[in-house]
Amino acid sequence: MPAFYSDALCNVLLAVRVVCQKGRTGTGSEDGRQALRERDIWITSDHSKHEILDQEFNSGPEVTSACLSCHTEAASQFQKTIHWTWSDPYAKKELKVGKGGWSVNNFCININGNEPRCTSCHAGYGWKDKTFDFTDQTKVDCLVCHEQTGTYKKFPAGAGLPVTETKVFKGNKKTYHPPDWNEVAQSVGRPTRKNCGTCHFFGGGGDGVKHGDLDSSMMKSLDVHMGVDGQDFDCVPEPRNACDDSSGRGFPAPLVPDRSCLYDHRHHHTCRRHVVRLG
Repeated sequence: MPAFYSDALCNVLLAVRVVCQKGRTGTGSEDGRQALRERDIWITSDHSKHEILDQEFNSGPEVTSACLSCHTEAASQFQKTIHWTWSDPYAKKELKVGKGGWSVNNFCININGNEPRCTSCHAGYGWKDKTFDFTDQTKVDCLVCHEQTGTYKKFPAGAGLPVTETKVFKGNKKTYHPPDWNEVAQSVGRPTRKNCGTCHFFGGGGDGVKHGDLDSSMMKSLDVHMGVDGQDFDCVPEPRNACDDSSGRGFPAPLVPDRSCLYDHRHHHTCRRHVVRLG
């Protein structure tokens, strides 16, 4: 089938699907735009009502243990991802490619010898040196990606751990307080851009400091994809699980082979024109 007809057919099917699902009338293109702007995100569980979370917690690993009593496979799945290993799964192991290995970047240099500071952005607890147990499921930090209070903070030089008592970090002069573990545990939900941005916007000690192309202004009006006046995209794709296989690109290979942005653009007819424009 010629590309033109293939594109036309895809657009017609999209328009029909949108009208049927949304129950609206109008042109297919307008309904398509509205569908993108008015995404309905179904939340099927209120964690404030879970009895397992209605207890006194004193640490992150205790919260994780409670999470795993229901989400039994979450930690084992997450521990297979680059967000946990910080290593390129497609490179030879002896090369240790990745920020958890021997890779060097032009800002933070390398993690070795400075783990407690660097791993404040690791979704785990206690990676302070080479003895860290990557198989311990209670070391997975569920809260940094899922809590929604905005009050949960890891200490900048705490190896991924929040403080146990109020403390000032000399590097930024900010005061850090112990989390209200019950409040943050009961607030958990689908990750938002703020969750992701905690590390990806503020890595290296400040907003846009380490990643020149990632900062909090993208959530306002700067970015055509993420900006509130653009498509208002989230980081987390639907309906896939962010823990299982976050898409994107890291090091020489995508985090997940079939989920890179470029892969999706090349393999969907409806994106063909956009690929051409991107060059």
